[in-house]
Formats: sequence, C-alpha cells, structure tokens
Amino acid sequence: MKLEVYCDESRQELFSHPPEDGGQWVVLGSLWVPAEDRESLKAAIRCVRDRHSVYREFKWHLVSPSRLGFYRDLVELFFKSSMRFRCLVLPAGELDAAKFHQADSELMFYKFYYLMLQGWILPYNEYQVFLDIKTSRVKGRLATLRRVLQNANLASTIASVQALPSHELDLMQLTDVLMGATSYRFHRYASSPARLSVVKSIETRIGHQIAGTPRCEEKFNVFQFRPGGGW
Repeated sequence: MKLEVYCDESRQELFSHPPEDGGQWVVLGSLWVPAEDRESLKAAIRCVRDRHSVYREFKWHLVSPSRLGFYRDLVELFFKSSMRFRCLVLPAGELDAAKFHQADSELMFYKFYYLMLQGWILPYNEYQVFLDIKTSRVKGRLATLRRVLQNANLASTIASVQALPSHELDLMQLTDVLMGATSYRFHRYASSPARLSVVKSIETRIGHQIAGTPRCEEKFNVFQFRPGGGW
C-alpha cells in the first residue's frame, strides 16, 4: 500500500527556548493518507471550501466564529474518511538538548519527528513524507531522516521525505487544524469559544477528551511522550 504523510508542528520554538515554568507543550502532527485516495480527499476539501466560501489558507490560528461551520465540517470530513491522524505531544520544560541531543535543538527536533513517524510505519508499505518548508541550520536533515527511517524499516520503502509549502497543500493545513486542537486541549486554553467548539467536535467523535491514547488507537492517535518512559 502506498501512503502519504503530511506533517506540521506547533510551538517548535520551545525546542530551542524551553520554558522555565513548565506547563507548555510542543506538538508534532501527521496526517496519513492512502495515496489512491489523495485526489478524492482534496476534492472533498474543495467542496467544504465552496460550501463555506473559504478560499484562502486555513489553519488553527484562523479559527473564528464566522468560520466555525467550515472547521467543524473539516473535522466531520476527517472522521468519515480514510485519513488517520497521529501526533506526538512533548512536555517542553522536560526536553534537554544539551544532555540528550549533543546540545543541538534542531537535531532533537528531527529525532522526535522520527519517533512520531516510526510508530506507524508498517512492513511492505511505501511512504512519502511531506513536512512544511523551514530553514535548517544543518543541510541534509530531511535526507538523514529518510535514511534513518529506511534503515529502521527494511521491509518498507521510505520513498521520500521532502519539504513543501503548507499554504499550497490542503492536507497539510488539515494536519495543522487537528494538531492545533490537540495543543489547545493540552494547554487547557478556553479563551476562544470557536476553537473550543472545534475541540469538542473532535472529542464527540472520539468519545473522550483529547489526551494521550493507547498505542493501538488507529484514527486519532495521541502519543504523549514521557521522558521517564511509558506511553
């Protein structure tokens, strides 16, 4: 089976500037899409766009009362489709680049991307992974990520790991929405009724509050990283 994985991240600046008071989270998100369904899913998102007259980029920080119906319909589309979501939630105050990652916060960033992706790579599948474009201090990080994933999954094919502009990819923007809702719940924010409504739309479909899930959760998987070990 061929799969495409659309990735994004939230609060990644905390990798290099971790908070002193704790209570903040970095979230890496990924949307897993069967390649054969890509075009029909893009068409379905276009239909939602047309229904709500939304033609610009959509992202979590753009959720508003006037666009609430649009974002709730996106959530409904996700749960009715073949798409799956997996994210890695990291306690920003407990990440130590100096101790565990050669004092290299960028290396730490890509190691955690590996951890998120590795958990859902299965034998005999082929994967294309897409990340949002960002400036890396060290060249070749994506090529290294692909190579390490391939070496760890010899029975699978990691065809590519590449960067693409998120504002041109509806599927990557949907990743941002699901990831943003996860971050919103973990941070216990409640200042935006519209955003909270989107969060609750997700929670209605999964049957519980957004939180760490068992490893076996296949639709909306939240891997809450615990530095001391455990799921």
